[in-house]
Parts: sequence; C-alpha cells; structure tokens
Amino acid sequence: MFFGPFWTWSCAILLTSSLTCVVSVAVAASSEPVNVVATIPVLKDLAEQVGGPYIRVTSLLKGYENEHTYSPKPSDLIAVRKARLLFEVGLGLEVWVATLVKNAGSASLMTITTSKGIGVIRDDDQEPVAAHHRPGHEQGNPHVWMDPQNAATMLRHITDALIEVDPDHATQFRQNQAAYLVRLDRILAELSERVRRLPDKRFVAHHPAWPYFARRFGFEIAGTIQAQPGSEPSAIHIQQLIRTIKKQRIRAVVSEIQLSQKLPELLAKETGVRIVVLTTLPGGLPQTETYLDMLRYNVLQLANALEAA
Repeated sequence: MFFGPFWTWSCAILLTSSLTCVVSVAVAASSEPVNVVATIPVLKDLAEQVGGPYIRVTSLLKGYENEHTYSPKPSDLIAVRKARLLFEVGLGLEVWVATLVKNAGSASLMTITTSKGIGVIRDDDQEPVAAHHRPGHEQGNPHVWMDPQNAATMLRHITDALIEVDPDHATQFRQNQAAYLVRLDRILAELSERVRRLPDKRFVAHHPAWPYFARRFGFEIAGTIQAQPGSEPSAIHIQQLIRTIKKQRIRAVVSEIQLSQKLPELLAKETGVRIVVLTTLPGGLPQTETYLDMLRYNVLQLANALEAA
C-alpha cells in the first residue's frame, strides 16, 4: 500500500491538533479556581480577600446561624468532598467539623486551623494563654476573630495555605494579604478612637462571644447572661444580673442576632437597660456583609447605644 505525502501531511495536522487540544485542556485545568470550604463567614471573607479570583469559597454557616448549635447539611458534605482546603477556627468552636471531614472521605483535603498560635482567653478568668501551651484548646474562648489583630494572624494562616496549594499565584496572594492588613490597621485605629471618647464603656453580654472584642477596643464586660453557649441561666443568676445592672447603672446589654432575645428583653423590662443586637458573623445583619463591615457596625452601634442610654 502506498502512503504518499498527502497522508503524511494529514497525519501531521491531526497530531498537531491533538497536541493543541491536550495543551488547551491542561491550561484550562490549571486556571480553575481552587475549591475552598470555610466553616464560618469570617473565614470565607478573609480567604476571598487573599485568594481573589483564584479560589472559589463556600461557607458552611450563614451569618444568621449559630456556630455552637449548627448541624451540617448534605450539601456541606458535598462541598467538603470537592474542596482542596478547609478553613476552621478551632478551639472547639466547630465540634461537628471532624465528623464532617471524616464522612467526606477526601484524601487530598487539607484542614487549616486558623487560630493556631493565638493567645486564647479562658471564660473563667478572661486571661490570655498561649494556645499551643494549653493541654486542651476547647478550654479557651473560641471567638478569637472578634479581635482584629487575631484576624490578622488567621489571615496569614490562610495565605500560607493558599500559597501551598497554588504556588503559581503566591505573589498575588501576598500582595492581597498586605493590602488587607493595611485596611485592617486603618479601621482598628478609627474604631479605637471612637471608643476612647466614651465616658462609660461597660455592658452586659448575652453569651461569652465578646471578651476579645472588649479587650481590643477597651470595653468592659460587667456580666454575662449565659455562662456557656446554649445553657440556660438560673433564676438566681438573672436576679444577680438585675441587681448588678441597677447598682452599677449599666447602660447596655449586647445580644446577637443568632440568639433568642427573650432573656435580654427580660433584663430590659426589669431595669430599663438598652438592648444592642450585634453580630459575631458577617452577614448576620444589614451592613455587615464583610468582616470589616461587621467590626465597624458592632463598635459604632455599641458606642452610640452607650452614649444615648
């Protein structure tokens, strides 16, 4: 059989076309965003600030949901199974996440605990203790992101993880991190100055989500309604809080949109104290879609309430 020049030329075209297709597919695959799962909206926002268009982030919780009582949905299992990275706070906040990751069964998934190295506060004494020096992280207050300086540490963990799984965009990730840290420092200075002018910075907290926030901005927590998340305070404890509010002339109770307002409303009825409903998660209230929006909203709403009361 004779194979002439036409056959050879045709084969060359086919071979070249095939190679072009293979290269195109490889390029397309390499440009696909990295799938990321965040347990809470704070981590989703921080990851997006660093990763930009190079990542696709799913937050398991919405801003109005309670991180302590959350129960994973079937869609969460699918999201984790598809993800390359999972960002969690740690410190016992997401007690449900270990089972979720195990059930997802993804061998390539990396779980990043973003609270690593942060000095945590014990709820009993509100004193910071280095997380890596403690025998049980669950013994520390897990709401570390409520302090912007802790959020900066969490951001660095996120950046390092993104660089590890996508080194081609390391420069962009580092630049995005640096730009965001500048914005974080700016808003911290702005809000700290707003609080500094307050003559009275005391409030009663609904549950122990606010020690880091209070310490950073100079507020003082005069009492807490719920000693533990999800627990119901005794009648004796409520009566003690009522006496404290009246005796010390506390002006505000800080509650959260994620919690029932029944007990704060009881205190308000008995003492006339003002209820300030804030959020610990971005998206929980209007004007709190990002972490920086949430910080500004919480500080300004509380400051305004303390001045107006």
